[in-house]
Amino acid sequence: MIKLKVENVKIRKDLSQIEVIKQACIKIKIDFNLVQKWQILKIDARDKDDIFYNYSVMLEILENINKKQLLKNKDVTIISNEKLPINEIKVLRKSSSPPIIIGAGPAGLFCALTLIDNGIKPIIVEQGKKVDERAKDVDLFLKDGILNVNSNVQFGEGGAGTFSDGKLTTNLHTPLCKKVIDEFIKFGAPSEISYINKPHIGTDNLLKIVANKINYIIQNGGKFLFNTKALDFEITNNKITKIYCIKDGQDLTLETDTLILAIGHSSRDMFKTLDKKNVNIEQKNFSVGVRIEHKQEMINKAQYGTNTKLKLPPAEYKLAYHGENHSCYTFCMCPGGKVVASSSEENTIVTNGMSKFARDEENANSAILVNVTPNDLNSSDPLAGMYFQKELEEKAF
Repeated sequence: MIKLKVENVKIRKDLSQIEVIKQACIKIKIDFNLVQKWQILKIDARDKDDIFYNYSVMLEILENINKKQLLKNKDVTIISNEKLPINEIKVLRKSSSPPIIIGAGPAGLFCALTLIDNGIKPIIVEQGKKVDERAKDVDLFLKDGILNVNSNVQFGEGGAGTFSDGKLTTNLHTPLCKKVIDEFIKFGAPSEISYINKPHIGTDNLLKIVANKINYIIQNGGKFLFNTKALDFEITNNKITKIYCIKDGQDLTLETDTLILAIGHSSRDMFKTLDKKNVNIEQKNFSVGVRIEHKQEMINKAQYGTNTKLKLPPAEYKLAYHGENHSCYTFCMCPGGKVVASSSEENTIVTNGMSKFARDEENANSAILVNVTPNDLNSSDPLAGMYFQKELEEKAF
């Protein structure tokens, strides 16, 4: 069996996956009947004056072909049969004490999954509620403006990611990106996120995927403490020993030798606690901005033109302007979605954007941001950026 990667398979009409594979075979002049397995690796759309799908595919074919003839095509690569490295993260741990993760957002959940896969059973502390109960709190806030500061768009099972577009894009180039994609598919994400150019999961899918992840962690020995806020911790001889929490109004002390903070950027109480404990905190660059909204139809025409008959997905865009000292750019562009009020503190305004998987709503939206540097803060306080952010949210309110 030979593995071939075939790139730049240009398709100018809507085809099924098997028809795409047949076109790839025509491109490299092999008989489709030789193909034993196939996989679509990537799909993209290009150039509004001549819009086409650009596929990359993997084919496993029988040996009786002319390899030299195949390799004359610059879009064909023969993949070595050597076993590819598995993207596993090995955790070596001798302690019998369960590690404690604070935060059940994407970082906390992937951390818990990694520990579980290594036979380690963590305790996950989350100040918000389970996703079903949390969804009721979010609906109450969006409809009636009644905010639960512990259970909202940012806090609760799945973190801020649960009520978002579920984008899976990054500028990082690491094999672990594929591991993240594979994990999402394992827990219920659509399989096409493994090959579309800018994969996203959608808010509607995320709700069930988060629940599936948590059930898996629990079934394999992990423990979740929802409605439990970590308040403080104890350090003895420069080592963590205890976590002090409050659960459903009652004090709770957890003993551990390992604490992992996966708390997101809005857990300001914990940042203050860390600072008081003289944990090293450094200022860093970050960005602030606003959400803008447009008709999706306008974005489709701007990106695709009006000539194509392809059933293209709702169009996206990206904008960047680089000034002398600061840059302005778009972030988290949501086609066919909506702007969502996302406050986690009283008397503040925070916004986010999200889309369902189909991205079929009337409007598009995007964050437009400007970078903020430590020099802009005029303060040596390591939490100056946090206070700057809070002040903006209060002024907006």
